[in-house]
Amino acid sequence: MPLTRRDLMKRGAAGAAGFAALSSGLYVPRAHAQSSDLTIAYNVNLPAFDPTVGPSAVNPTIQGIYQSIFDQYIGQKPNLEMTPGLLTDWGWNDDRSKIHMTVREGATWHDGSPVTPEDIVWSLERAGNPDTGNPIQFVWGKIGGFSIDGNVITADVKEFEPTLFKWMAFLTGYVLPKKYYEEVGADGFEAKPIGSGPYMVERFERNAYLALKAHEGYWGGAPAFKSVIIKFVPDASSRVAEIDSGKSQVVFDITYDEFDRLKEKSGLTGVATPISDIAMIFINDIEPMTDKNVRLAASYSIDKQLLIDRLLNGYGVKIDTLQTPEYAAFDPSTTVPYDPEKAKELLKASGFSTDNPVKFKIQTTRGFKPKDYEMIQAIVGMWRKVGIEAEIEVYEIAKHYELRAADQLAPAAFYNWGNSIGDPATSTGFAMFGPSPHSVWDGQDMIDMIGPLWGEPDEEKRIAGYKAVDKKIAEDGLAIPLMQYEQPIVYSDSIEVTPMASGAVLPYMMKPKG
Repeated sequence: MPLTRRDLMKRGAAGAAGFAALSSGLYVPRAHAQSSDLTIAYNVNLPAFDPTVGPSAVNPTIQGIYQSIFDQYIGQKPNLEMTPGLLTDWGWNDDRSKIHMTVREGATWHDGSPVTPEDIVWSLERAGNPDTGNPIQFVWGKIGGFSIDGNVITADVKEFEPTLFKWMAFLTGYVLPKKYYEEVGADGFEAKPIGSGPYMVERFERNAYLALKAHEGYWGGAPAFKSVIIKFVPDASSRVAEIDSGKSQVVFDITYDEFDRLKEKSGLTGVATPISDIAMIFINDIEPMTDKNVRLAASYSIDKQLLIDRLLNGYGVKIDTLQTPEYAAFDPSTTVPYDPEKAKELLKASGFSTDNPVKFKIQTTRGFKPKDYEMIQAIVGMWRKVGIEAEIEVYEIAKHYELRAADQLAPAAFYNWGNSIGDPATSTGFAMFGPSPHSVWDGQDMIDMIGPLWGEPDEEKRIAGYKAVDKKIAEDGLAIPLMQYEQPIVYSDSIEVTPMASGAVLPYMMKPKG
């Protein structure tokens, strides 16, 4: 049964905060000797500790913080492959009417008590309860009737969800301590959160920093650094100053100009690798974007490779769909050419020209992603040459989430969109399915095409269906994918950093060099 508008809008407000999706489970390297302190400058604040409810639960960058404190059901390797987490085994029965999960033995909460199958069941039931406000409730609510036999959990499948286990390594797929949470309640948990992850919360100063200390009893081995300070530094230039001055040992999501400079500086190094995060322009189904010619002209007139070369110093991969080469539904045959002359023809057909331009607003962040504002400035310049006059409005990232949740974005809105499990349901599906709180294109065309794919049991047919959806988006200009980001990370040459294709920056994946 496909998702309906009621299914999604019923709990859409809580989930509006940024599916981008750049989250992952925790890949566990071998244990290594501990060192002293590590300081990382993050590009976001931490609004809340609960990783399963509210807008913070679907904020992509925050996932790296959550994964430091909490374990997910299923983990993820740096290349996006799934790996055991608190579950060591999982799967469906033959007719997909039931699932089975085996719980890891020996995992402990930060208070020393054991992680139990009861914790797993309680966390899944809580996530599936629409009253708790989990933004992915419509996934978790598709299983129920849990039973426990030793360390093995079985559950009934109420409605088949092909991506169920992938979600267990993705947004809101975290396990919380049943007994402790019930004792202290939501407020008590925010005041003193505990998880089973590699680090424990030691101190927290809102809008300033989070101090973590190693969980010595962590099932994956104690992390290399005994303590970690995560500084909340939303301003990109301030993050540069943090690493330039030596106040932080790791920074990320800075401009590529600064990345190229800093990685050559004595005592520093850097890495930039493609991640499951793309730059895109949402198109809202309001005037003038209800005109197909305007939408396509806006798409054809953007020289994506020039943006990458000039603004991102060549760090990025040009894309024409919401899929990257690493994703399951990537189809290189679907392309959107750079063709400004075609753009002019399309605009002329709708009565527009450079002398009589079509006008609309485009919204963007500034400093949230590398050269985001400058990129939109450049795009607006390209549009002007063909007959599009766009006004730029800058907003904070939180405002984008708010406006998108209320379906009040401008005709065009720049944003980054992630898919750290590589499944088209979390890229194309949530970005474009009209009833989704994450989509601003509410066209019936997308609803009719995507709706049946949510529960499609034939995997080959499901993936082919999403490829067809992406082709339709490209042909009708329903969104403008721009590029796949390469995440710049600069760090002290005294440490080793393992980049994650999900884009999560994980202190547990860092260790002293040598």
